[in-house]
Amino acid sequence: MIFTLFKKELKDTLRDRRTLIMMLVIPVLIFPIILNVFVGVSESFNEKAAKKIVQIGFVGPADSYLTEKWDTLPAKLGTKEINKYGDSISMIEDLRKDSLQIGIVIEDNFDALLTEHKPASVKVYYNGTDFGMVNRAEAYLEAIEEIAKQERYIEMELNQEELTPLDVSYNNVASDKEMIGKLAGGILPYIFIAFGFLGCMYPAIDLFTGEKERGTLETLLTTPVARWQILFGKMGVVVLSGLLASSFALLGLFLSIEVLDLVKDKELLAVSHSILSPKFVLMLYGLLFPLTVFFAGVMIPVAVYAKSFKEAQSIITPLNIVMVLPAMIGFFPGIELNEITAAIPVVNIVLATKELIAETLDVGLLLLSFGVMVTLAVGAVFISYKRFDKETNVIL
Repeated sequence: MIFTLFKKELKDTLRDRRTLIMMLVIPVLIFPIILNVFVGVSESFNEKAAKKIVQIGFVGPADSYLTEKWDTLPAKLGTKEINKYGDSISMIEDLRKDSLQIGIVIEDNFDALLTEHKPASVKVYYNGTDFGMVNRAEAYLEAIEEIAKQERYIEMELNQEELTPLDVSYNNVASDKEMIGKLAGGILPYIFIAFGFLGCMYPAIDLFTGEKERGTLETLLTTPVARWQILFGKMGVVVLSGLLASSFALLGLFLSIEVLDLVKDKELLAVSHSILSPKFVLMLYGLLFPLTVFFAGVMIPVAVYAKSFKEAQSIITPLNIVMVLPAMIGFFPGIELNEITAAIPVVNIVLATKELIAETLDVGLLLLSFGVMVTLAVGAVFISYKRFDKETNVIL
């Protein structure tokens, strides 16, 4: 009987164009759109940065060592122009107006200090809102400093190797999967959770509040079917809708990588292929299923209580923020899955998915996260049953 009701409600749901768009179309398109925009914007910024001529303001002796070496800098550091200023005040004003990107101030005795093999001070001014410019300034001055060092070694007849006591190399022991999982893995579960919630929302409202408005719920309740069977049949459609929305979001990710070829980096592409394995997908669904049941169990009491579609939508829509906002925890670095975070709903799913992508997931913490979500899902279903069983909630 539950399956019969499930099929009937599923057919009705699939006839709703709004639900189909939210459940199937938008999730498929979201990843290609996001990746396309991200790749396009990234390439545009890189091209713009490569072509941009950095305007550098300079205050100090016109024929100083520093200005002499600007033209000898490698081309890879970008194109630049030097603008001479008589004082730092006017130069700083132009920096504020973005007429300049970097300001350099040196003292009159700059060259004399270099000749005496003493450190010569350089003041660098920049606008912190102009991202990347301070890095360009550091790159320029480091290159000039390296040239000055080499010249000093020659003048003082010093062997550079004798002045370098340590030869340090830094080696990253984290795999590419771990890097992606820890640094960017929060985006994937966030989108799945968001669409899982939205996928549940419209069917939940339509199958309960919508039927109350149409007057068909009362007819259904007069049939010789237990009320819990009706609830489970309808809830099955709501849960399936949420899982389908998440599934089509995953399909959109797959199409972006495999068909549309939006990921250009070969190493990143290889890691993406290994991440989207059958094992990963199955474990991901294992985490998403109790979460989706929990979403359905939270929405259904609201949909049963509401007197109209608009009222149900106005109550459930803010719940989207409450439920999905914890998923943003995954964007913050340094927050790991442990005994505490594994007990926090939604947060545990996001962090467990990050660990799953990185292949560093602890089985005990996975079971704890799963157990917490199953417990909440069972509790939400029980509350839904109590609400649906109350006569005043199901009849207008």
